[in-house]
Amino acid sequence: MATFLYKLGRFAFRRRHFVALFWVALLTLAGVGAASAPAAGSTSFSIPGTEAQKAFDLLEQRFPGMSADGATGRVVFKAPAGEKMTDADNKATVEKTVKELADGSEVVSVADPYQAHAVSKNGTVAYASVKYKVSGMELKDASRDALKEAAQDARHAGLTVEIGGDALQAGAEPGAAGEVVGLAIAAVVLVITLGSLVAAGLPLLTAIIGVGIGVSTITVLAKALDLGDTASTLALMIGLAVGIDYALFIVSRYRGELAEGRDREEAVGRAAGTAGSAVVFAGLTVVIALAGLSVVNVPMLTKMGLAAAGTVVVAVLIALTMIPALLGYAGRKVKAAGDKRRKSAAGTPEKPGLGARWASFVIRRPAAVLLLGVVGLGTIAVPATQLELGLPDDGSQPTSTTQRRAYDLLSEGFGPGFNGPLMIVVDAKDSDAPRAAADKVTDGIKGLKDVTTVTPAVFNKAGDTATITVIPGSKPSSVQTEDLVHAIRDQGAGIKADTGAKVLVTGTTAMNIDFSQKLNDALIPYLGLVVGLAFLLLIAVFRSILVPLKAALGFLLSVLAALGAVVAVFQWGWLGGLLGVEQTGPIMSMMPIFMVGVVFGLAMDYEVFLVTRMREAYVHGETPGQAVVTGFRHSARVVAAAAAIMIAVFGGFITSSESMIKMIGFGLAIAVFFDAFVVRMAIVPAVLGLLGKRAWWLPKWLDRAVPNVDVEGEGLKTLGDGDAKDSDSDPDEERELVRA
Repeated sequence: MATFLYKLGRFAFRRRHFVALFWVALLTLAGVGAASAPAAGSTSFSIPGTEAQKAFDLLEQRFPGMSADGATGRVVFKAPAGEKMTDADNKATVEKTVKELADGSEVVSVADPYQAHAVSKNGTVAYASVKYKVSGMELKDASRDALKEAAQDARHAGLTVEIGGDALQAGAEPGAAGEVVGLAIAAVVLVITLGSLVAAGLPLLTAIIGVGIGVSTITVLAKALDLGDTASTLALMIGLAVGIDYALFIVSRYRGELAEGRDREEAVGRAAGTAGSAVVFAGLTVVIALAGLSVVNVPMLTKMGLAAAGTVVVAVLIALTMIPALLGYAGRKVKAAGDKRRKSAAGTPEKPGLGARWASFVIRRPAAVLLLGVVGLGTIAVPATQLELGLPDDGSQPTSTTQRRAYDLLSEGFGPGFNGPLMIVVDAKDSDAPRAAADKVTDGIKGLKDVTTVTPAVFNKAGDTATITVIPGSKPSSVQTEDLVHAIRDQGAGIKADTGAKVLVTGTTAMNIDFSQKLNDALIPYLGLVVGLAFLLLIAVFRSILVPLKAALGFLLSVLAALGAVVAVFQWGWLGGLLGVEQTGPIMSMMPIFMVGVVFGLAMDYEVFLVTRMREAYVHGETPGQAVVTGFRHSARVVAAAAAIMIAVFGGFITSSESMIKMIGFGLAIAVFFDAFVVRMAIVPAVLGLLGKRAWWLPKWLDRAVPNVDVEGEGLKTLGDGDAKDSDSDPDEERELVRA
């Protein structure tokens, strides 16, 4: 591996014009394709195998044109103080709004509040339900705008009007401000780390090119593969972070090779052969983690993971080829590491850096550092034992949004459970008495706890399928509502035995419950797949069993600590005011598996970059303790910078007004912080210090079976520095020396 990448790096350096032109042409081609690609809209959402999805599919067959999974908008009206919604003027305004809403091209029906008995008992609140042909994620912007305009017209007439439901649901906006802030912080970190504007600019430039190619390709394929905005957002977030980091490691290693006296081409080759090997395997772990999301069997997550994985592959390829090419263009403007320090202190021994001093301290006190790190992260992880999962609804929105105000008005007028009605589907096709079966279902549900209202059964034309609406007494995201869903399903088994009719529970609330359960069930298999494959990969990288095992256990500790922090902030409300968390509630059900997928890949990045340098020093004859210090002397500063860049990129999303985006940004940022600065910088050297030579033990039979990928660059010794004498310098460098 190292020898191949060494040759690839030197080839890219020598043929820099061709390599740069290739990537610029590819970016241009992808950009033109994205600009001319048809708009894909938002991706469809389905959860195969769940009861809620089966019920939706059944309704599509038995109630043609019903659009069971279509979006629903609720326009909620409140009368001015001292008035009621039944007053003539207010009633006329509402009826006018209903007519205006019915004109939409995607509208299936609009329920008049006065005909649908949708006026509260005290007469102050009423609502009109708008049913659409497509889901909230697929709804056109024009339909959303028409909904907002109709509400605004009613406001001008003196009513308080708010809009709820999933009709206002749109693709997650990444927030350009957050990205700009993240890039600005990344630029500052790069300049401080590398001490050169040119050197700092290379990782930023290549990362932007890689993300541009990746996101543009996703845009081109969006229509054909049903990719939505979420796929582009994740690809942008991950591609930007790893693109900067991978380029940073190669540039940093290149400067280190220059500092050892090698000429530019040889330094590029060795940087590509050593740091480039680490980039390849780090990228592979990220790809495994992202592509592994497909085991969850949720199409949306599968597409998001594969799209982001493709962007990571592009980032790896650009780091291995375009960075060497750009280093050729940069000439001597990319100075060797420590140039200024050597000039100011010529003839004096080099003072150990902060990384080396810290590693030496940890090696002297490994048990204390290990205990402090594990206990500290374990304490932070304690709130994760109280983790409650769910999907955000309008009740979790900021109080400044119309969705949240509509939610509160409906709770005030009709009760909290009104915001999460359950739809019961009675499939009586195999029943001898369909109506009797539906009546039995209705009577059984009325006897359950936490039920406020049960509507009469509505049959289809064939008379073999009925729908029943149930209004819970508790809010949609509550444990009581989830218990009610399970109780209705438990009754269904007895009803089928007695009548032959199947009972299915669906609706947005039931769909959210099923989605959370599906993700919970998939978490352990997903962890096993991702950690297992990465464990095998790291055995080949480190030629050790204990080092990969330590890497996996450390990752689990950092993820648990991050989940504990997320629970403390977003579920318990600790420091919520500081982070702009207006409403606490269950943690988004995608959070654990999403965090595992993304953070595992990034955590293994730091493990590979940091420990491969230790392995390299150990292979070249240093003692285990000296190898740890050497690894930190060469890599700690760069790993810390890479983590700071990741934290900046993810932290920029905390400023989002969307609770889901804010939670993801905070969770990923804090997870990277724990993993990079506690696990990799403290626990890893402590464990290696305690293990000594045993850390690098590998059974002989396994050593023979595992291929030698030579990440530490042992094979480069045979090449020698003679392969790239100064006399072989490229013409550009010779002209530069003449001018100097």
